[in-house]
Amino acid sequence: MVLSLAVIGVLVGAIYFFIPHDDSATAEKNAVQTVDTRVEIITARRAAPYPVAAPENLPKTWRTTSVTYKASNDGKGGAWHLGLLDPEQQYAAVEQSDAPAKQFIQDVTLGATKVAGQQAVGGKKWDRYQGDTYKALVNEEPGVTTVVTGTAPYGRLAELAGALVAKKG
Repeated sequence: MVLSLAVIGVLVGAIYFFIPHDDSATAEKNAVQTVDTRVEIITARRAAPYPVAAPENLPKTWRTTSVTYKASNDGKGGAWHLGLLDPEQQYAAVEQSDAPAKQFIQDVTLGATKVAGQQAVGGKKWDRYQGDTYKALVNEEPGVTTVVTGTAPYGRLAELAGALVAKKG
């Protein structure tokens, strides 16, 4: 039995040393794929009943990792999502919808609640939300709610919110 374990140990050691693996920070950074958003942004801006917000002139150290637009059957409640990683590899997302604001905010912030204070971003005041998982900045306007949420700190969320440009296609 001991001889069998020794043979297995040698085999495992050989596999570890001869099969390539990369535990560096570069490998961790490259594990998440970056996506191109140009077509999806144009499509969402044409389909959405509200001006769709997407970042412009955001530093290249931000990486877009996901993008979707889901239209609703009744023309209300369409949802825009743009997921990113900030320069410190923290998650941030832009979420927009014309659905009822209260439920939409709860859904995209994973249950965060409004806290005292607001964040000034580009001449607008955004409400702050804090939850167990996500922080969020929320801007409610007639016909659309915009939420910038994620694990990134409020300063990074404000940087993303400040880069948003809302356009209708």
